Amino acid sequence: MLVLGIESSCDETAAAVVRDGREILSSIIASQIELHRPWGGVVPELASREHLEKIEPIVKEALEKACVVFDEIDAIAVTQGPGLIGSLLVGVCYAKALAYALGKPLVGVNHIEGHVYSVTLENPPVEYPALALIVSGGHTNIFYIPEEGKYEVISRTRDDAAGEAFDKVAKMLGLGYPGGPVIEKLALRGDASKVPLPVAKISDGRPDLSFSGLKTAVARYLRENDIAPVENGTEPSKAILDVAAGFQAAVVKALISVMRKLALELTPKTLIVAGGVACNLALRKAAADLAVDLDAPVYFPSKHLSTDNAAMIAAAGYVHLRNGQKADLSMTADITMRLQNINKAEDLGKVRYRL
Repeated sequence: MLVLGIESSCDETAAAVVRDGREILSSIIASQIELHRPWGGVVPELASREHLEKIEPIVKEALEKACVVFDEIDAIAVTQGPGLIGSLLVGVCYAKALAYALGKPLVGVNHIEGHVYSVTLENPPVEYPALALIVSGGHTNIFYIPEEGKYEVISRTRDDAAGEAFDKVAKMLGLGYPGGPVIEKLALRGDASKVPLPVAKISDGRPDLSFSGLKTAVARYLRENDIAPVENGTEPSKAILDVAAGFQAAVVKALISVMRKLALELTPKTLIVAGGVACNLALRKAAADLAVDLDAPVYFPSKHLSTDNAAMIAAAGYVHLRNGQKADLSMTADITMRLQNINKAEDLGKVRYRL
């Protein structure tokens, strides 16, 4: 089955053609980073306008690279939510019009589920139960997956997503947008032990995450130590390098410590780390070390598949289509769409940390 995937949930316009949920024939992504860089973050109105301009040529490019025409596509999968409403609507409306015109099946995909399936395109098949850390600029969640297609949120951030925290701290340090890649680069030259930053503890005992206090701690450290942000592309001071290293170390420690706690409780057969922040090498190393301790494999997507892309949407969509799940033309974007559908007591198994 050839599935055309379409992704437009935030600031990447993407299209891909995937065969049988595993083989990527094409994956095209148009990034909007340069468009939003002057504003220090994504501007929703600008993002949706850019999607309108890019979606048709991106889809055509994906088909051309895959050496197929519209009539050879068997189905269309599109990100239905969550995300920015204007951005989502561009992709959903385009996909619905295309499905209607071609007479092809349509399926709406949860964007976060797409990140889960991003690891299936380049790794061995996932053995269940699995534990998946999905960490990006908009999402930071840990899911228990007892079997394919069943999910339970067992940890989430109480405030900022990890990627959002990277962006905000980078802004404090004068490093520009997006923050994740530049902080990771500078952290390699810094000494995290010089700037020991706190890891939030959730007072009610739930295995959740929080990064707002960490941001406040960084701001306080900069103020109390009179550390000036980088200006006009000048060379960062040693103090800035150390703060970058300390902040990154604190984020990784928070993510992995919660994942370790849950993994020891749930004994998954596979670990999954996906989403934009999964590109971070420090996080990958810590997750790999955890996997060794647990004697379970950990799967990461490649860099191309870590950021928002349409191949992961096609892969997830294929599974829904294979199971006979389709959408009609009344489907619309859903910014509150949740990935949590375990509803039988026997499915919950050993999950103690219900939200």
